[in-house]
Amino acid sequence: MTRPRKLLIATETTPYYHCVSRCVRRAFLCGKHQGRSFEHRRGWIEERILLLARIFAIDVCAYAVMSNHYHVVCYINTEKSNNWSSEEVIERWHSLFKGNLLSRRYLLGEKITLAERDALNICIKNWRDRLTSISWFMRLINETIAREANAEDNCTGRFWEGRFKSQALLDEKALAACMAYVDLNPIRARMAKTPEASDYTSAKLRIAKAAQAHSPNHPNGQPSNLRAFAGNPRKDMPDGLPFRLTDYLELLDWTGKIIRTDKRGHIPTMLAPLLVRLQIDPKHWLYCSTQFESRFKGLVGATQKLKQVCETLGYRRSPGLAQAKLLT
Repeated sequence: MTRPRKLLIATETTPYYHCVSRCVRRAFLCGKHQGRSFEHRRGWIEERILLLARIFAIDVCAYAVMSNHYHVVCYINTEKSNNWSSEEVIERWHSLFKGNLLSRRYLLGEKITLAERDALNICIKNWRDRLTSISWFMRLINETIAREANAEDNCTGRFWEGRFKSQALLDEKALAACMAYVDLNPIRARMAKTPEASDYTSAKLRIAKAAQAHSPNHPNGQPSNLRAFAGNPRKDMPDGLPFRLTDYLELLDWTGKIIRTDKRGHIPTMLAPLLVRLQIDPKHWLYCSTQFESRFKGLVGATQKLKQVCETLGYRRSPGLAQAKLLT
């Protein structure tokens, strides 16, 4: 039975989520098909993802725009949203919508009554919640792209399937496996040979920035529109992904070589530090990072973490326990 989205996306269980949205009938509406090229639409989606990441309190950890679908790994940054002033919330909302008469008057510095201020505060709370909502984030990607594509094709109707698919990433192992799965999608689909040549992916964006940075592991040496790698967990850990960027890129390169047919079976003797630190078995890692979307369902994490979250969310049973053992 399908569970409501509000029960699948709950920040009290995890702030990390993997979302996928597919074109109707999985048609090639963003790639090349029947002599026509729709490649530029992949650029539309990438630009929209990165634009909204600057407006929303949602950090993009990884993304990949394919021919008929796209992936995005998100972090719900509730702390960032809570720190916004009322004026900042209004300005961010106005960058997407017109707002209302009260909000426009407020930004112009006009005096408003106490009753009007109470009404505006209710709007601000709703807008703050929406700017922290993955559902609104995905909606504003998909609606914009659908309108642009339909206008280009001079037609009407659905562009995307009804609902985007989401998976909750409950621990570091699930997060690392999912990010690698997303960043390596073009390689698995034979659309690129290396991560740095994978167009419309977070991997290419991160690698290009790292190649120019003096200290690639420092947040200042990473793309500002992606969630930064903060390094290995430690005391007074800064906000960011709990890995080093260089470790992740090494892991990505290693995984990419293994899943290529001409490299299958040639596992390096020295594994990437991230594999060792997370105590992930290489065979299990390869399985998870190549079958992530098809094998794992709504909740993804190690067995113990999965059981805890299911109990918190009121599940009568814990779905996906067999697959969760691969991340234990």
